[in-house]
Amino acid sequence: MAHEEPAGERPLPADERPPDDTPVHTADLPATPTRDRNIVAAAWIEAPPELLKLANDLPAPDGPLVIVYKRRIGPWLLWRAGPARGADARYLAIRSDDLAVHSAFRLFPDGSGDGIGPSGTRHARFRAWKEDLLGRGDAHETAD
Repeated sequence: MAHEEPAGERPLPADERPPDDTPVHTADLPATPTRDRNIVAAAWIEAPPELLKLANDLPAPDGPLVIVYKRRIGPWLLWRAGPARGADARYLAIRSDDLAVHSAFRLFPDGSGDGIGPSGTRHARFRAWKEDLLGRGDAHETAD
């Protein structure tokens, strides 16, 4: 029988988590995704300008897009502007030990994507781009 969590302890869906604008330093960004809130980019004290402009050219029919922290992937801090699926979004991975180093991935409404990983390889799949952040796996997949 599957384990069911009490209703009050289930993680909130990402689009239902309240924004958290409590100031936070790089060292305090959690390794795993937050399940009860979304840490907004404007709260990150050391946020580079590229992150704060991540949503500037994305369509936002329902109002300004919020840029939120997702998790650490190895030495990278992963942020997203826009929804996880079904609309335009952009991810930005920033090296936690050198905030000037970053890699972006654009996700389109149809689920296709485009981004260049830190290896310099172009990716059409988000998973391959994330693997490239770790320097392993199918990171050498390229877009047609």
